[in-house]
Amino acid sequence: MPPTTTPGLAAGALRLGTEGAFAVLARARELERAGRDIVHLEIGEPDFPTPAHVSEAAFAAIRAGETGYCPAPGIAELREAAAAELARTRGVPIVPERVVVANGAKPFLFFGVLATCEPGDEVIYPDPGFPIYESAIRFAGATPVPLVLRERDDFAFSVDELAARLTPRTKLVILNSPQNPTGGVLAGETLAAAARVLRDGPAWVLSDEVYGRLLYEGVFHSIASEPGMLERTIVLDSFSKTYAMTGWRCGYAAVPEALVEPLTRFLVNSTSCVPPFVQRAGVAALTGPQDDVAAMRAEFRARRDRVVGGLAALPGVTCRVPHGAFYAFPNIEAVPLPADALAQRLLDEAGVALLSGTAFGVAGENHLRLSYATSRERLAEGLERMGAFLGALGANGPGRR
Repeated sequence: MPPTTTPGLAAGALRLGTEGAFAVLARARELERAGRDIVHLEIGEPDFPTPAHVSEAAFAAIRAGETGYCPAPGIAELREAAAAELARTRGVPIVPERVVVANGAKPFLFFGVLATCEPGDEVIYPDPGFPIYESAIRFAGATPVPLVLRERDDFAFSVDELAARLTPRTKLVILNSPQNPTGGVLAGETLAAAARVLRDGPAWVLSDEVYGRLLYEGVFHSIASEPGMLERTIVLDSFSKTYAMTGWRCGYAAVPEALVEPLTRFLVNSTSCVPPFVQRAGVAALTGPQDDVAAMRAEFRARRDRVVGGLAALPGVTCRVPHGAFYAFPNIEAVPLPADALAQRLLDEAGVALLSGTAFGVAGENHLRLSYATSRERLAEGLERMGAFLGALGANGPGRR
């Protein structure tokens, strides 16, 4: 007989969100299996191979038998290399003992919230922003407090609005630069002003800087470089985007001394450790030649320029120039469809997979997110299909009422 009752789920599991890019990717793959040709602009994954010397370091480690357990916070050589890289690029002293290695960047987002927040606490996070931020906050039972990034300000936040959102219950402030999904980059003056607001308060800071090497103009700035901020900031970086290592699942962070042991304990309880041969690849990435990184960055910049120009030529579409990462966040307010419906129809009818801006928060309404981490030929094809669809839709009108 069939069961008369179904076991229930934990409330925490129901609070977990997801990442829209993977849902759209799954739908796009279904269409491809049915024979459709889909232009993939939804997933933030470089289309370059991992640099050869990085892969070879992993192969050599496997051949040498480095396939067992290793220390949970990372092998000494990678912690040393990551500390040197973070100290060099952020301009602050970072010792290896304060570096922790994890299976990509996401564990630091998740465990960083769990280590610092509990029910009743508040977490300030960017909106639009990477959806895992809000998901982790809600899972911890804390209250998400969005900090709006406005297009008219080149997707920077207002420091006055940051200050207004701080309360005695604020335990964590999440910052991201260069940004996913907007491609915006926070200026040094903005971060300096934010540091003046935050440094004497009770909140930790998690600075998501995984796109820090993918900067096309200006100089990269980290809030950890501001006086008094390193001691309260988790500085997050990863190999995924910079070195085309998304599937390797290896990230690292410089963390305040008080958080090293709690974060390590989360890793022991979840994944035990990052495979040592993967960490050897990370050492080679950080200490070896950087020619591949420079070549990828130059190609992404060329693609960015082509995409922004192509989007600007589409009916009903405008687009600010992104200064980092590999995303464009065009405004489609003049298109007579809301963002969710437009993204769905572009996939189903035009064969273009991209994301609605609302996948990144309420403030993403009237926008789409495109990843230009694919070839110039496919980008051109995607833009052509979008233009044909929008032209047939009559997107030159006054927009939605």
